[in-house]
Amino acid sequence: MTEHYIHKRPSSITPSKWMCGVFFLLLLAACSKHPSLPSSFTQVNEQPRIYPDYVGVTIPPNIAPLNFLVDSVDDIIGEFKFQDSKLTFGGKANKVQIDEREWKELLASARGNSLSVTVYAKKQGKWFAYKPFPIDVAEEEIDPYISFRVLPPTFVGFENLTLMQRNLTNFEETTIYDKRQISSGIEGQCVNCHSYQNYGTSNMMFHMRLQHAGTMIVSDGQLVFVNLKDESMISAAAYNSWHPFLPIIAFSTDHTMQTFHTREISKVEVMESASDIIIYDVKNNRVQTVLNDSLELELFPSWSPDGKWLYYCSAYYEYQKGYEDTDELLQNYKQLQYNLYRLSFDAKTMAFGEPELVYDARSKNRSAVQPRVSQDGRYVLFAEGPNGLFHIWHTSAEALILDLETGELLDTKAMNSPLPESYPSWSSNDRWILIESRRDDGNYTRTYFAYFDKQGKVHKAFEVPAEDPEYFRLLLKSWSRPEFMKEPVRITPRQFYEKALTEPIKVSN
Repeated sequence: MTEHYIHKRPSSITPSKWMCGVFFLLLLAACSKHPSLPSSFTQVNEQPRIYPDYVGVTIPPNIAPLNFLVDSVDDIIGEFKFQDSKLTFGGKANKVQIDEREWKELLASARGNSLSVTVYAKKQGKWFAYKPFPIDVAEEEIDPYISFRVLPPTFVGFENLTLMQRNLTNFEETTIYDKRQISSGIEGQCVNCHSYQNYGTSNMMFHMRLQHAGTMIVSDGQLVFVNLKDESMISAAAYNSWHPFLPIIAFSTDHTMQTFHTREISKVEVMESASDIIIYDVKNNRVQTVLNDSLELELFPSWSPDGKWLYYCSAYYEYQKGYEDTDELLQNYKQLQYNLYRLSFDAKTMAFGEPELVYDARSKNRSAVQPRVSQDGRYVLFAEGPNGLFHIWHTSAEALILDLETGELLDTKAMNSPLPESYPSWSSNDRWILIESRRDDGNYTRTYFAYFDKQGKVHKAFEVPAEDPEYFRLLLKSWSRPEFMKEPVRITPRQFYEKALTEPIKVSN
């Protein structure tokens, strides 16, 4: 039997007394939300060390509240000022948690200008006021959604892996697909390489590996399950990129391997012992080989937004025995250094041109991967590290931007850190850069954003806001391979699950 609880006012309390009580509670709530500043305090001539570090960042006008904390204090108040507007927020103990509605109103009024933030902290019964710091509010908005994988930092286990989406304008997180619906324990299932056409979700995809293997493709809102592997391919399709307006997807096909370090600070090396590039015609269910040079390891295809170029990265490697020898490659993994290339593409004839070198990383003893071209076609954003392709494991890895007009690299120090950065991408308006980073603790990947202004300047990166500012400190999982989206995925987890139980369609050539 279901019990229903009905809350009633005691009969001895009159309506007027009850209303006074409600008003008093609302007043208490308002005072708690907007705490009064201390009447006396000691001025500190330095800015506070807050977590996440939002000091001096530039943010979009539609971002969720930048809640933060200060370590080793007993109480805290954050004062946010813009012109004549002033709001104070507190929270629990050392945390500043901001009202969403008031935050949105504040950002709307400060759009294109700067907020001044003063932090008051109480330690051992005494209040201190830190030096104010700015938060600049850009004119341009950020795409309202991102998607990402949530998984523990393991190398062989997939028991707890979900594909999630987050609304950046608030704190709403929802599940796109949870592999625990379909497999667990030793059965295992990996989900990876989620991507979208033009930031929309009517055309999207992600791979399933191991149990119920195949590729989930949403084409014009309809869900299909495809086995993207035939006798002409060295493996099932992997890293991918949707053409901006044609129903085709570029893929690499790869023999992937990994090895573990025992002495170096990097934990693991991921390598491709062979890799080619193909395109897949979604409507006609056909594959076409684009690149399969036996002396080149080609991967990470990426279409330019005008659809006229297919960018990719490639590493030259010649096996000494004349055939694919994984033991040899393990001994020579540092020789795998990728350059950036591109192929011209004719959308009418579906023909590709010859490879053109875009960026020679190998001549600098570096390796460039994961290229993304800006919407205006001027810049290429990519990740660079010492060798190989999985730079999130390389401490010297960073996100770089190449100006195609000048051939020069931009100054990207503001968005990088001493720890790994990888998987960079552009927002749909080119004003925001998304990266995954291990800068918090060196172990878990987190999502960061950096403003890229119209003058080509990169601003300080900031961590995706969390409702509880301690969230990422306590989360023993990584947010992996984030992607921008203009809208949420509308296919439900149940629909993906039910489709995964069916036999995938075989691809043809």
